[in-house]
Amino acid sequence: MSNIGTQENPFEGLGLSTSQASSNRGTNKADELGLNDFLKLMVTQLNNQDPFKPMENGDFLSQVAQFGSVTGLEQLNQNFETLAASITSGQALQAGSLVGREVLAPVDTGNLTPGSTLRGRVELEQSSPEVMVRVTDQAGRLVREMPLGAAQAGALDFSWDGIDDAGQPSPPGLYNIRVSAIQDDRQLDLQTQMFAQVESVNLSGSNGLTLNLAGLGPVSFNNVQQIF
Repeated sequence: MSNIGTQENPFEGLGLSTSQASSNRGTNKADELGLNDFLKLMVTQLNNQDPFKPMENGDFLSQVAQFGSVTGLEQLNQNFETLAASITSGQALQAGSLVGREVLAPVDTGNLTPGSTLRGRVELEQSSPEVMVRVTDQAGRLVREMPLGAAQAGALDFSWDGIDDAGQPSPPGLYNIRVSAIQDDRQLDLQTQMFAQVESVNLSGSNGLTLNLAGLGPVSFNNVQQIF
């Protein structure tokens, strides 16, 4: 029968903590198997083994190594959680610098304030002989229709100064912006992107970083196209 080594702490080389270190971390939960419990089971197994079929050193070390692998995976998960928390904290610090800055977000609503101009952008996949911008109020009434003429493929910027089709200034408030283009002899609605100022930011674990745009509400940071 081969003998098991009797060094003072044979588990340190396998990456397992000692009983003293385990006690420093607190007792195990009722539904968890800790290192002390595992060692008790191993000692009990050795004491009650069949003398004619003794447990080999290799089997013993294999079980210890398996337990060490599980412990290592748990520690790795804890390290990832710590890293994720650190990244989240870094994002929160960076998010604070966005307050007061202007972003380009995929929204079809603009907040008109006194003396301001609503600015937006659309992306044309191909050239169009006619691009049209239509501004409506919250009740759906047409306020301004602005033909932009022909446009090449790519980014196309537009703006509205708040003047309606009658030449009168529109009252402050929210206005819907719809942009359409003639492509392949069909009129297609394009995804409108509007420039807006960031009022505040919100960082939550489930939704990630959210920007609160002035007068428009929240929008996910992942959907922001540009920051100015």
